[in-house]
Amino acid sequence: MENLWPSWPFAGRDEELELVRRSLSAGHRGTAVIGLSGIGKTRLGAEAVRGMEHVMVAGTPGARSIPLAAFAHLLPDTISLHQAAKALRAVRVLVVDDAHLLDDASATLVHHLAVHGRTRLLVLARPDGGAPEAVSRLWTGDLLPRLTLDSLPREAWTRLIEAELGGHVEALTAGRLYRACQGDLRLLRELVDAVRATGRLTGEAGPWTWRGPVPITSRVGELAEATIGDVDAEEREAMELLAFGEPLEASVLPEAVLERLEARRLVDVDDRSAARLVHPLHGPVLRARAGRLRADRLRRTDRDLAAALAFECGELLERSMSGDVREIPVGVGERLAEEDAGWGEPAMPEFCACRARLARLRGEIRDALSWSREGLRRHEGHPACLAELAHAAAYLGDLETARRALTGLSAPSPARTWLLAAEANIDGALRSLTEDSVLAPHDTFDSRGVFVPHDAFVPHEVPTPHDAFASHGVFVPHDAFAPHEVPTPHDAFASHDVAAPHDVFALHDAVRLGAPALVAERLGREPGDLASLLTTHATALISRDGQSLDRVANRLEQRGLLLHAAEASAQAAMIHRDHRAARTSRNRASTLARRCQGARTPVLVDATLGELTPRQRQIVGLAATGLTNRQIAEQLTLSIRTVANHLYGAYERLGSGDRAGLGSLF
Repeated sequence: MENLWPSWPFAGRDEELELVRRSLSAGHRGTAVIGLSGIGKTRLGAEAVRGMEHVMVAGTPGARSIPLAAFAHLLPDTISLHQAAKALRAVRVLVVDDAHLLDDASATLVHHLAVHGRTRLLVLARPDGGAPEAVSRLWTGDLLPRLTLDSLPREAWTRLIEAELGGHVEALTAGRLYRACQGDLRLLRELVDAVRATGRLTGEAGPWTWRGPVPITSRVGELAEATIGDVDAEEREAMELLAFGEPLEASVLPEAVLERLEARRLVDVDDRSAARLVHPLHGPVLRARAGRLRADRLRRTDRDLAAALAFECGELLERSMSGDVREIPVGVGERLAEEDAGWGEPAMPEFCACRARLARLRGEIRDALSWSREGLRRHEGHPACLAELAHAAAYLGDLETARRALTGLSAPSPARTWLLAAEANIDGALRSLTEDSVLAPHDTFDSRGVFVPHDAFVPHEVPTPHDAFASHGVFVPHDAFAPHEVPTPHDAFASHDVAAPHDVFALHDAVRLGAPALVAERLGREPGDLASLLTTHATALISRDGQSLDRVANRLEQRGLLLHAAEASAQAAMIHRDHRAARTSRNRASTLARRCQGARTPVLVDATLGELTPRQRQIVGLAATGLTNRQIAEQLTLSIRTVANHLYGAYERLGSGDRAGLGSLF
């Protein structure tokens, strides 16, 4: 089978690979792998039959009218279906790529082999219809089991890129590639090669980092344009307007055109009537395809960018304040940051801080670290970015970075609490919640995450869905600035400075650190759905109600607060008396924690190590420092076999295969 990825490693599909290989073993008929174009079906098939005697055929769009075209390289020019089936009896494994493009005769032959032959089949097809009935009946008629291939999760995607580049990839770069390619591995390869060619993919002195515009090579443009499909002149004009000006007020675009684009999932309109392109590469492609004069006419002014940035920061802050962080609006702010645009000082560091905060709440801890560093790169010493950097670094156990960031802050920050917690000083962390006045009834945190007394500023009006849109439909907060002014960081973000939900998250820190009684009453007095949920978390922990904690974890996950949900599940696991319930909660905590990019808060570490016996914990702790089994045996006066047995038992309980992952637990 042709290898279409000669220089790229195979990664992230271990379970699927095992399932496919098993289906091709003796006593099985094979399997049908269904997935979108570019998702990796062909590569998975190639790996599954590697070292296995097999024959491959493939459907092609231009040959659907030619009988048995897919088998032309295996069969004589003139042959009947019956003769073809007899000629292929000796084939033990047949791989059918792009089965949805088979001609009818080839499809019938494949179906015949599945029903009557001894051939094991690996059928690779797209799910979006159009396959001959004889092919689709292979999996709808239960002849072959169906394996639906989803996009690689971001963690596996990042590992794939790192394996190819041979080093760590910065979180923002990995996230940008993940969003841009929308699961298409062909596009990933082309895009990485294109960025390499521009010289903007740098990593000699640290992690691989990409800043700058998307390079639209002929191949990248071809693959991205294919996802647009056939659009008429009106639809393309609307998409070009969005490419240069998103987000735009929906009323700026013709209603009928917008409805068609939305139905085709090319444009999204949110609940505030802001329209955006769905695919992240459509904007760069359309901008690159536009002529110079048209681009100059559609390109935003600095004032438009300022207004859009203020709007986006308002959205980010509203979501973080409400605790509903399931989705992140993407627009001009991310584009300016990713493309390393010179415009935006000093507003861009504020955007980076807002974006870092939202990433942290979502459990995307390495993203939060990268966003805060991006803001500091643009404005060294920016207090909001320093606070977020310290907070994220403390979650990751990077104590040196957290300490250095905190020294740059002149006011208390919740990050200090988490640095003390990361240093295993839980008592000190809890004291910091009160000593730094974080829990004072009338004090709060400003938009930068820095403590501000309650009378330090005057609130401004919060932008609402009824606020106006400026030229080109760019959102402008009502009365946020005079017509001749460009918003400053204070103008853009002051409307959120006095919001209580920042206090709610600070209060909840005590619950996460195992001291719910310290804040339960105060939490109960706070308004809003988020405060109500966090109060339930506190009372469930006080009453040691594991089932209630499980329900809290579920509601936190639904809001997108993955790290908080993982901690609630871990707390439930330590409280449940029923072994099976504890195991379920612990597994859920582990699953959620794996999505939090390496976060290692005290409750997660305690829940993991709580699975071990005292002797196992002692031996695992020594192993994590790098000692060999012999050295551990000598230090504890045990036999090497006893040490190995304890480690084996610990690995089973921790879900780890070796020493590699132990360091993060201590």
